[in-house]
Amino acid sequence: MGDNRLSDTSPSSTLVLFVNGEKIIENNPNPEWTLLYFLRFKLRLCGTKEACGEGGCGACTVLQSKFDEATGKIVNVAINACITPLCSTHGTAIITTEGIGSVKKGLHPVQERIAKSHGTQCGFCTPGFVMSMYALLRNNPEPTEQEMEDAFQGNLCRCTGYRPIMQGYKSLCKKSEPSSANGCCGGKGKNGGCCMDGFLNDGETRTEVAETLFDESEFKKYDPKADIIFPPELQLDKSIRKQSLKFDGASVTWIRPSSLEELLKVKQQYPNGKCVGGNTELGIDAKLKQQITEVLIYISDIDELAQIQVSNNSLKIGSAVTLSRLQMFCKEVSSTSKRTCGTALEAITEMLHWFAGQQIRNVATLAGNIITASPISDLNPILMACGAVLTLRSLKDGKRRVKMDESFFPKYRTTVMQPHEILESIEIPLTQENEYVWSVKQARRREDDIAIVNSCMRVVVNPQSLEIEDASLVFGGMASTIKIAKKTSQFLLKKKWSEKTFDIAANELYDEMKLEPSAPGGMVAYRQVLTQSFLTKFFLTASSWMSQKNILSCQQNDKSATSPITQGDTSGVQLYQIVPKTQKVEDLIGRPTVHLSGLKHATGEAVYTDDEIPLQGQLYGALVGSPIAHGKIISIDASKALALPGVVDFLSAKSIPADQNIQGFIIYDEEIFASEYVQSQGQTVGIIVASDPMTAEKASKLVEMKFEELTPILTIDDAVAKESFHTIRKVRAGNIDEAFKNADEILEGEIKMGGQEHFYMELQSCIVTPNEDQEVDILIAAQGPDIVQRHVAKILKIPSNRIKVRCRRIGGSFGGKESRAILVALPTTLAAVKLGKSVRTVMNRWDDMVVTGGRHPYQYSYKVGFTKEGKILGIQAKVYSNGGCSSDASPTVMEKAMMSFEAGYTIPNWDVVGYACKTNLPSNTAFRGYGGPQASFLTENIIDAVAEKVGKSPVEIREMHLKQPHGDKCPLGYIFEDCTVRRCWEECVRGANYHKRKGLVEDFNGKNRWKKRGISATPMKLNVGFHFSPMNQAGALVMIYTDGSVGLNHGGTEMGQGLLTKMAQVANRALGIPIEKIYFTETSTDKVPNATATCGSFSSDLNGMAVLDACQKLVKRLEPFKKSNPNGTWEEWVGAAYFNKVNLSAVGFYDKLDFNYDFDKPNDLTREPHSYTVYGAAVSEVEIDCLTGDHSVLKTDIVIDAGESLNPAVDVGQIEGAFMQGYGLLTMEELLYSPKGLMLTKGPGMYKIPSMGDIPRQFNISMLRGAPNPKAVYSSKGIGEPPLLLASSIFFAIKEAIKAARKEVGLSPSFRLDAPATVEKIRLACEDEKVARVKEGMKGIEGKVGWAMAM
Repeated sequence: MGDNRLSDTSPSSTLVLFVNGEKIIENNPNPEWTLLYFLRFKLRLCGTKEACGEGGCGACTVLQSKFDEATGKIVNVAINACITPLCSTHGTAIITTEGIGSVKKGLHPVQERIAKSHGTQCGFCTPGFVMSMYALLRNNPEPTEQEMEDAFQGNLCRCTGYRPIMQGYKSLCKKSEPSSANGCCGGKGKNGGCCMDGFLNDGETRTEVAETLFDESEFKKYDPKADIIFPPELQLDKSIRKQSLKFDGASVTWIRPSSLEELLKVKQQYPNGKCVGGNTELGIDAKLKQQITEVLIYISDIDELAQIQVSNNSLKIGSAVTLSRLQMFCKEVSSTSKRTCGTALEAITEMLHWFAGQQIRNVATLAGNIITASPISDLNPILMACGAVLTLRSLKDGKRRVKMDESFFPKYRTTVMQPHEILESIEIPLTQENEYVWSVKQARRREDDIAIVNSCMRVVVNPQSLEIEDASLVFGGMASTIKIAKKTSQFLLKKKWSEKTFDIAANELYDEMKLEPSAPGGMVAYRQVLTQSFLTKFFLTASSWMSQKNILSCQQNDKSATSPITQGDTSGVQLYQIVPKTQKVEDLIGRPTVHLSGLKHATGEAVYTDDEIPLQGQLYGALVGSPIAHGKIISIDASKALALPGVVDFLSAKSIPADQNIQGFIIYDEEIFASEYVQSQGQTVGIIVASDPMTAEKASKLVEMKFEELTPILTIDDAVAKESFHTIRKVRAGNIDEAFKNADEILEGEIKMGGQEHFYMELQSCIVTPNEDQEVDILIAAQGPDIVQRHVAKILKIPSNRIKVRCRRIGGSFGGKESRAILVALPTTLAAVKLGKSVRTVMNRWDDMVVTGGRHPYQYSYKVGFTKEGKILGIQAKVYSNGGCSSDASPTVMEKAMMSFEAGYTIPNWDVVGYACKTNLPSNTAFRGYGGPQASFLTENIIDAVAEKVGKSPVEIREMHLKQPHGDKCPLGYIFEDCTVRRCWEECVRGANYHKRKGLVEDFNGKNRWKKRGISATPMKLNVGFHFSPMNQAGALVMIYTDGSVGLNHGGTEMGQGLLTKMAQVANRALGIPIEKIYFTETSTDKVPNATATCGSFSSDLNGMAVLDACQKLVKRLEPFKKSNPNGTWEEWVGAAYFNKVNLSAVGFYDKLDFNYDFDKPNDLTREPHSYTVYGAAVSEVEIDCLTGDHSVLKTDIVIDAGESLNPAVDVGQIEGAFMQGYGLLTMEELLYSPKGLMLTKGPGMYKIPSMGDIPRQFNISMLRGAPNPKAVYSSKGIGEPPLLLASSIFFAIKEAIKAARKEVGLSPSFRLDAPATVEKIRLACEDEKVARVKEGMKGIEGKVGWAMAM
C-alpha cells in the first residue's frame, strides 16, 4: 500500500470509545469491521439487529454522542450501525437499547411505551425504533408529533402497520392529550354523539365497547436527567478527539487526519485513497458488493471542514458538514429571512426532508453526495441550477474553484477532480429578489427512497414585464449524469411568463429529454412524462409565489398543483367488545394483553437465532449461489476462496451422494446443491465454511463458476408459449354457456397482479450442531420445524428421533420460512456433520431476496356475462401464476386461489382454469393469504368493469352481489352458513359515512384540477383451515411443576403473530391461574412431534385446542384435591397431587377437523373444505397527484369479524399489519428482473415496502361484536391473513381518483390498471397531453426489450 510515513508525529493505532457507559479500548481494529459487527460479534450486544446491511431499515439504529468543541455542546445522533465503520467511532459514546434499560433493572420510558402500546410483534425492528425515539428525546425532550414521525423515516416495520408505534410514542410528544390522541372525539360530536357511533350495533352503547388498547396514564414519565451521561473523559481529554489515527488491516488501511493540512498530505501520499464521511455509499459497496477500498481517509473530525456560514451573498458549506446539520442551518437562516418562498435554502430544506432517513442524514455529507456523482442525486440538481462553486484543494496544486455544471460530471459516476484533490467547500449563491428556485423529486415511496426523476428549476423574472431574464432547468434520472436542459432553458429566455410559454417549453423539454427503451432505470415513458409534469408544477408554483407579491394572479383550480399531497397528523380508533363484568380479573381471554415478549423486544433481551452465544469453535457458513438464471455448469472452482485465511471448507454437489442431494416442499424436485444445471439466479451451488462470518461472506464471492448459458423461461407468457406448467387446476360450477346466452352484456378483459417479497426483518438463519450417536441439534428461524426435521432425516439417512429442531422466535416470516427455511438448513447441516462442528449460517439481505422467492405473480384473462342492471350471471377465466423453478407451494397456492374466487359474493356460474407456470425464477412460495389475495383481485376488477359498463358505482354492484347470511352456494357446491359479510359491510359503510364522503370527494374533484380523490368500499372473505385433512391436527404438552409453575409446549412457532401469548392466555383460563405462572421456552420437535407448520391463520385454532385439551386433563386430575381443600391455593393442590403420585404432565391433541378436496376428482361438497370463514369490509379514501402519480391514503375504516377475540391488542395488530402489507402489494412493492432473469430489486434501497408515512392518516378498526365462532378455541377466529385482502379498498379508491382525472379531460373511465398501482401506473393512467406526447414518440418501439421486467 505504499509508503507508510504519514506525518512527523506517528498516528495512534488504538481505538477508544464508550459503549453503554463502559470504556472500550481496541488495539488496531480491523478497518473492515462495522460498528454493528463489533457490537454483535465482539461485545455480544445483540439487541442491535442486522436486517439489511445498507442502512435502509433502521433495525441497527444506535445513539452516537460526541463533544463539539466549537459550540461546547454534546451532539447526539441516531446512526445506522450496519454501515458505520467501527474506526469512525473513536472518541465517541455509543448507546444501544441494552444501555438504556432492561427487564431486570427497569425499562426506559421509550422501551415501555412501544411494548405496552402493542407496538411490537415479531420484535426484530423494535430496538431500532426504540433508539430512534431515544435519540430524538436526547435532543428534544418534548418533540412534536411531526418531529417524531420524521425521526422514524429511516425505520421500517413489516409487522405492525406502524399505527401502534406512533400512538404509543405520541404520549411522549407535545399536545398528546389522552382523550383525543387516539383520534376519537371522546363523545364530543354533534348533539352529544360520538364520531364512532356509526360502528355500533343496534342497541349497543359506547360503554359496552372499548376504544383504546392501553392506558397511557400508567406509563412512567420521561426524565431526561435519568439518561446515561456523556463520558466526562471524552469531554475533557482533548487528545482523544484530536489525535491522528491509522489502523492497518489485511485489506484496508484506515487513516484519520487531525487537520486539513494533514489531510492534504495524506491525500498526496495516497491519491487513490477515498475520503469517507458517513460511509453511506462505500459501506454498502463493501458489505454487499464486496468492493474493497484499500485506503480510507476519514474527514468528519476535521474542524476546518465542518464549518458552515453565510457570507458575501452565498452559503458556504464545509465538506464535513452533515446533511442534518445543513438542513437545520438552512431552516434557521430561512426563518429569519424576509423572503418566505422560492429560495435555494428552502429548496435544499425541502429536498433534505425526503432525503434518505434521519440516520443517514446524521452522517452523510453534501460533499459525499457530490463526489459519488450519482445521476439521481437529490441535491446536485439544486447546486447546478443555482450555480454552486466548489473549492478543490491539494498539496501539489493548492486551491482551485470549479463551477458545478455538466462539465463537472464528464461521465457516469465520475467527476473532474484529480486523484490527489479533496473537496474543501461548496458555495451556493443566495437567491435574489426576483429569482425563484424550486426543487422536486418523485420516488416509488415518499420517505427514504431514491428518486426516479428529480429536478431543480430556477428563473429570474422581471416583475414589471414578466420577461424571463434567466433560466436553468436541471434534471436527475434522465441520463448517465445530472443533465441541464440547456435548449429548454435557452428557449425560456426573453419569453413572457405565461402558460402558453411553458406549454411550448414542455415540447422543447420532451425533445431534449428523450430516453431509449433500454435506458437504465426503466420506466422510460413515465420519466419522460415526469420532466414535463415537473415543468408544469414549477410554472404553477412559481406563479403562486408571484401572486403573493401581486405580480400576477392564479386560478384557484390550479393551486392543487402547488401544494404537497395531503398528509396531516395520524389518528385511529380500535373498537372491540369489553369482557363481561363477571369475568375474573386474572382471566385474560378477551383482554388486550401485552405480547409476552414485548418488553424483551424493546430492551434487546429477546434472543433470535443469530443472537445465540456461539459455541466453542463454532464455524460460519455462507451460501454460494448461481449468478445466472439458467445454464449448464461447466466448472466450479473454489481454490481462491479456500486460499483465504480462515476458510475451512467448501461443499458442493460433489460432496454428497446424488440420492441425498434432494429437497422439496410437497414434491422433491429440487437439489440442495446444483449438480449439472442451474435453474434460477441464486440457486445454491455450494457452501463456504469459515472461522468467522465476514470471512465466510467474502470467500463465498471468490468461488469461480463457468456456465453454458441457456435461454431462460421468465414470464408467464414465456411459460404459456412453452406449455411449461407445474400443475393445472379447474373449478366449474353451474352452466357457463347458459349464463352467457342469457346475459345482456358480455365483457372480456385481462389484468395482472405482481409478486411480492416477504421482506421479513430477520434473515434466513440457522445453527446446526452435531452431537453423539448421530444426533443433530438445529436452532432455526422456521415456521415448520417438522419440515426441517423430515428433510434432514432424509438427506442424512438417519431416524427423525436423532434430530432436534428448535425455534424460540422468528423475526417475521409471512410464509417465507415455511418451506424455504430448508434452503439454509440443509447445506448448513451437511457442513456441520461433515466437519463435526457447530455451523451457523445467516443470509444477507440481497441473497435472501434473490433466493427465497415470494408471492406468486398472477395474470388473468376473463369473460363475464351480466344483465343490464349489473347482475353477474357467470365468469369464465384463465388464471396463471408464476411458480418459479420448482413446484414448492405453487400447486396448493393455486388450489387456494381456485377456492377463493367468489370472494364475498354469490355468482352462480363459474368456469375457471388455473395454471401454475414453471419458469427460471427462484421458486415462489407461501405468502400471507396463500392465493386468496390473487383470487379476490380478479373478481373485484371484474365487478369494477361491470359497474363502468352499466353506469353504476362499483360499490353498488358489490353490494348487489354480497352473500346472504345463510343459504348461498359456493362454486365448490357447499352451502354457506353464518356468513357475516353483509353485517361487516353495512357497519363499515355506515360507520365510515361513505355516502356523504363520496359527495365530498366529488366536490373536491370539481374544484381541483391537478389533485383528485377517490373513495371505495370492498368486502373480504377468506377461508381458514386446510383442505388436506392430515394438516388439521396439533399436539401440546403441558407440565405442572411442584412449585405450581407451568411449562407450556405446543407445535406452533412465534413469529410476531402473538401465538405464544394467546396460548398462554388459553392455559391461563383453562387452568385458572395467573399468566405469570405459565412459561413457554421454545418450539421443539422433541417436545411435540409431527407438528403442522405455523401458517394459514390457523395456528391459534389448532394449537389452542390442543393446549386446552391438555389443560382440561390436568384440571380433571386436580379436581379431587380442590374438592378436599376448597379454600386451598393452586400450589397446595399441586403439592397434594404430587404427594399422591398424580401425573402432572399431560399431552393434548386436536384432530376434530376431517375434510379434503381433491381437484383431480372434483365433486360438489356437502360441507366446506375448511374450518370456517373470516369476513370483513373496508372503506378507504385517497388523494392522488395527477401530475406525478403520487398518492396519500387519507382514511381507512375496517370492520372485521374476528369472532370473540382472544386478545384484541394482538388481533388489531394483525389486522393493521396485514392491511399495510396488502397496501404494499397493491400500490408500491414491485419486483423487477433484468431480461436475463436477474433480480434488480434487492434490498430496501430498490425494493420499497410501506413506511410510517404511508399509513392511512386516519386508521379505524372495529371488530364485529356478537359474532362468536363455535368452531375454534373460545369462539375466536384466526386473523393473521384475511385483513390483507381489505387493502383492495385503497387500490380501487386510487382507481376512482384516476377515473375522475380521466373524465375531466374527456377520456373513458374504463381502463386497465394492473397491480401494483405504482406512481408510474397512476401517472400514465391520468392521461393528458404530456402522456399523449410521449406515447406518440414511442410508437414503433413499444415491443423493444427494456431495462427491466416487472414480475
